[in-house]
Amino acid sequence: MAAYLQWRRFVFFDRETVKEPPGPDGAGGKPFALPPGIAVCDSGRGSLVFGDGGGRRDRPGARRGRVSPLAVCLNYALHMEGQIWFLPRSLQLSSFQAYKLRVTHLYQLKQHSILVSVGEDEEGINPLVKVWNLEKRDGGNPLCTRIFPAIPGNKPTVVSCLTVHENLNFMAIGFADGSVVLTKGDITRDRHSKTQILHEGSYPVTGLAFRQSGKTTHLFVVTTENIQSYMLSVKDYPHLELDTHGCGLRCSSLSDPSQDLQFIVAGNECVYLYQPDERGPCFAFEGQKLIVHWYRGYLIIVSKDRKTSPKSEFAGNEAQNSDKQVLNIYDLCNKFIAYSSIFDDIVDVLAEWGSLYVLTRDGKIHVLQEKDTQTKLEACESMLFRKNLFEMAINLAKSHHLDSDGLSEIFRQYGDHLYNKGNHDGAIQQYIRTIGKLEPSYVIRKFLDAQRIHNLTAYLQTLHLQSLANADHTTLLLNCYTKLKDSSKLEEFIKTSESEVHFDVETAIKVLRQAGYYSHAVYLAEKHAHHEWYLKIQLEDIKNYQEALRYIGKLPFGQAESNMKRYGKILMHHVPNETTELLKILCTDYQPSGDNGGPGMLEGKKANSEEFIPVFANNSRELKAFLEHMTEVQADSPQGVYDTLLELRLQNWAHEQDEQVKEKLHNEALTLLKSGRFKTVFDKALVLCQMHNFKDGVLYLYEQGKLFQQIMHYHMQNEQYKKVIEVCELYGDQEACLWEQALGYFARKEEDCKEYIAAVLKHIENKNLMPPLLVVQTLAHNSTATLSVIKDYLVNKLQKQSCQIEQDEQRIQKYREETTRIRREIEELKASPKIFQKTKCSICTSALELPSVHFLCGHSFHQHCFESYSESDSECPTCMPENRKVMDMIRAQEQKRDLHDQFQHQLKCSNDGFSVVADYFGRGVFNKLTLITDLPSGKAAATIEAGLQRELLIHTKRST
Repeated sequence: MAAYLQWRRFVFFDRETVKEPPGPDGAGGKPFALPPGIAVCDSGRGSLVFGDGGGRRDRPGARRGRVSPLAVCLNYALHMEGQIWFLPRSLQLSSFQAYKLRVTHLYQLKQHSILVSVGEDEEGINPLVKVWNLEKRDGGNPLCTRIFPAIPGNKPTVVSCLTVHENLNFMAIGFADGSVVLTKGDITRDRHSKTQILHEGSYPVTGLAFRQSGKTTHLFVVTTENIQSYMLSVKDYPHLELDTHGCGLRCSSLSDPSQDLQFIVAGNECVYLYQPDERGPCFAFEGQKLIVHWYRGYLIIVSKDRKTSPKSEFAGNEAQNSDKQVLNIYDLCNKFIAYSSIFDDIVDVLAEWGSLYVLTRDGKIHVLQEKDTQTKLEACESMLFRKNLFEMAINLAKSHHLDSDGLSEIFRQYGDHLYNKGNHDGAIQQYIRTIGKLEPSYVIRKFLDAQRIHNLTAYLQTLHLQSLANADHTTLLLNCYTKLKDSSKLEEFIKTSESEVHFDVETAIKVLRQAGYYSHAVYLAEKHAHHEWYLKIQLEDIKNYQEALRYIGKLPFGQAESNMKRYGKILMHHVPNETTELLKILCTDYQPSGDNGGPGMLEGKKANSEEFIPVFANNSRELKAFLEHMTEVQADSPQGVYDTLLELRLQNWAHEQDEQVKEKLHNEALTLLKSGRFKTVFDKALVLCQMHNFKDGVLYLYEQGKLFQQIMHYHMQNEQYKKVIEVCELYGDQEACLWEQALGYFARKEEDCKEYIAAVLKHIENKNLMPPLLVVQTLAHNSTATLSVIKDYLVNKLQKQSCQIEQDEQRIQKYREETTRIRREIEELKASPKIFQKTKCSICTSALELPSVHFLCGHSFHQHCFESYSESDSECPTCMPENRKVMDMIRAQEQKRDLHDQFQHQLKCSNDGFSVVADYFGRGVFNKLTLITDLPSGKAAATIEAGLQRELLIHTKRST
């Protein structure tokens, strides 16, 4: 129970008296006055509604119209009773006659233009309930949709209170005899509603209120002696008595959702709040309560001033003009008084247009305008801050929905206040509430002292939880954990779920590694897939090479490949066998070890095995195993794999001492060379074999590269005479100069090489590879070679040349005779007639028939055969191919003769003969130069024959 005197007082409302609107002449400014006799009032739908509670009727009938101040004076004189008045914001009064005598109760619905009134049309206790539709008109007045008497049963009694549900389905009327009548259904129509007595008692009903929560409807009933709640959404309307004391008329109200729609009952000692099933908190507000309302989170209480005499307990609103009344506006949440003022005899307090309107018995209206939030906060915060009432300032700011920037500033000042007082734990809690608005460095600088490190840790933790920390904050927090040696907090911080990570993981890993918390760093790196950091810590700090290798085997292909290139040498040095096996898998058909794919799993990827060869530095045994595996399972391995394997086998062969093992290595190297994988890198393989003096490999590569001279030179260098002869016999047909080089080689030897020289000379003689004079000059350099060595060669050569001379002479004689014969035929053709005696066509071999075509060459044709096969009318189709060959040869000789003459001329006239030769050489003139020393008999005869045929053809064409 809170003491009233302990609550702080503020002035959150400005008080003014409502003035009359200015007239046409601009005059105005006088206090606005209501008609006399106003007894009841309400507000809603943009108007203040008043009811005339006068005691006599001077003018029967209804009347409505706008009332100016002059008309108000006339109303005073005419004593119009039973009127309902409407006062809009423009202060232009309007009214209509609702009852003939008086209006006793009004209820204006807030969500509908429906007004419910209770009044009297005749003397005696006979109250009538009327429901008005303000949007519809009947003769200029609001339409009265329903009229029924307000009598519980058959007993006439006075209506004490009235309430209507906003859904228009419930209306409750309380009576002075303790009865409550409930109307259920459409309250605007008689036909669709049902009226029944809900409550009967011995004490006057002083207050009614509907409470709607979801689909549940409750009705609070308060009398002068008790409080009850009825559940209207259940059949038979079960009820519950909440308390055994009540209140006076108009001393109850229903709060808004900010107070959970609690029913407020104001007694003379306390104010009680009720839920439908229990009593809630109470507040000790002393004094006789006259009026209670709820407005925008405020509790409004009009109570009698303590200095005046008390009023009647039940009729708390009776007019006593001499009474002074206090209007207090309470903020129950923050426990302060937002406004307090004294008025003269308040009729009621209404809320409309965002303000409070206080009606006094003298007809004046006072408006209480709530100040804006910023003004209120500025007014109260300065006072609260001076008195160090920061909690109240915070609550006040929250209740008025101050923005986060304003709240943050209050929290900061509160934190500074506590920090200066030495309450660092309390200060850090306030600074935590500024996160997101206040620069973190402002707080961090205050708590860098080692004695306050636990406060700084709490602040940094919250900063991370709100995902507002940067890398520096993460570093600082982790350093705090390590200095406090708080492993549990450290683990809790780093072992959050993936969706709750509020820090920079890489920064955390760095700090933990630097502080020596390797297991924590490894956990973070593995959980958040920082593979490089995980491997770096495992290999460089923990030295757990097996675990690092296992981790790489679980990574996706691309990351596994890159990390093996980076850390492969270290792993190969410490765990060579396991590293080699992983590389084999990585380069053939890699699948991460963590994947449990079924038959439908994707095909594994392959790395380039050549790129991992540097990993095997100083591990030749593992390298050989790796390379041999790759060549077996992947025939299309990169060329570098085969090159390295060849080099490795040659090295092993060269350094091996055991003859059996050496022979095996020799065969392996030679087999690899013969695999056909070194055609594109012939030179490289040859260099490797030469470097390791691998004789068989060198010779094999020479043979594959058709380097026959190099093969022979290799044997010459090793003085393997028989091998030299074998090379010449094997490859002499492909490269004839081998025999000449062999002859020169043996000629330079001072040893007795007669046997080999004889074999070479025999082959030179058979193939006619060298002129005899050149053979003699070559062998002249050998001091051991005598004439007997070449005797047989020279004798055979001279005999062959003698035979050739005889054959040439015979052929010459033959050509001379042939030439004589041809010339004689030419003369005959020139001087004698030619008789064509052919009887068959030279093309179709059929008998000749006229017309026919005859040529001097002796061929005859049918005319149609000639026209079909001949390309020229002047040439014999049969002789034309051979004639063309002859003519082409003649033209070629003429061209060459012309080119020769031109070359000779330029060579004689030029000062630099070498440049002329170089120019013609560049033009390809000497590309097919043939030197004929001994013209073969066949070629000489052919030349003579060609000349004769040319001359014959020329003469034949002339004759034709």
